[in-house]
Amino acid sequence: MTTTTLQETGEGRALSDETLVQGTLRLEVTDKIAVADGIYLFELRAPDRQPLPPFTAGAHLLVQTPAGIARRYSLCNAPTERTRYVVAVKLDPTSRGGSTSMINDVKVGMRVTVSLPENYFALTDQASDYLLIAGGIGITPLRAMMAELDERGAHYRIVYCTRSRETSAFIEELSALPAERVTIHHDNGNPEQSFDFVPLFATRNADTHVYCCGPRPLMRAVREAAAHWPHASVHFEDFGTSVTPQAGNAGEGSFVVKLRRSGRSIDVVPGQSILEALRAAGVETPSSCEAGTCGACRTTLCGGVADHRDFVLDDDEHDSAIMICVSRAKSDELILDL
Repeated sequence: MTTTTLQETGEGRALSDETLVQGTLRLEVTDKIAVADGIYLFELRAPDRQPLPPFTAGAHLLVQTPAGIARRYSLCNAPTERTRYVVAVKLDPTSRGGSTSMINDVKVGMRVTVSLPENYFALTDQASDYLLIAGGIGITPLRAMMAELDERGAHYRIVYCTRSRETSAFIEELSALPAERVTIHHDNGNPEQSFDFVPLFATRNADTHVYCCGPRPLMRAVREAAAHWPHASVHFEDFGTSVTPQAGNAGEGSFVVKLRRSGRSIDVVPGQSILEALRAAGVETPSSCEAGTCGACRTTLCGGVADHRDFVLDDDEHDSAIMICVSRAKSDELILDL
């Protein structure tokens, strides 16, 4: 096995060859705990218990599950904890099996391969106040943010929206916070009981920044309520919980993507993303979250009318760029700078 140039940890101690291989980490599962209905917490440590590469709040790991499926999970422990990574996984029976494999197949004592921490959802240090909004399992990166903000001595408030108390991870520790710091809302699965974000965004105090993580309907509600706030002050991460629109909805038909540089034309069929169609045709492009939140797959749009479904682009960018992991076409053809 060959170590990489990232072998030295932030404390100057070397991880073993067995731990750090080809830019990935081979970690031991040292704890597995049920923290809510269908949600499990996994603690990962180096087999030799050496310090791990550092991370910042909002970071995630790409975890290779025993079923061979790679999934991104946000780190939810304090970044000051250098000897462990902690992730929480919610069982999703409708998924392709990543969460099922993590929850059913991963046992304490096993070793799993994970990426080095990456962060597309980092906290700014330019805000005087922070508003954290979580929906369901979206609480995970915000829990790490709370720890980092506590370490900074920064002021923050958190709104936590879930179906019920039983399905809410970390509910005890959040409930113990002062009432002026936390709002916990349960909708009991009824959309008519969803939290009303409009009053929350009626006014903006100084340079408040918002960090929102959760399912797409919640993020859409936050984006609409905060439409009058500066775009750069509202940050989104959907933690892979976005639901792909079902075929038959507007904009779900077939269309053609023409690659301007190569001249190739590639068909995109219903239920297939542009990114997936490109991959199937042997065209590799950068990507990461594949949920329209990180911006890694941003591509120049040269022609056609896009159906934008991301949470990255401003309205004035819609004619010149597209996030190919989630967005589709309103026209019969899109021309991309590829």
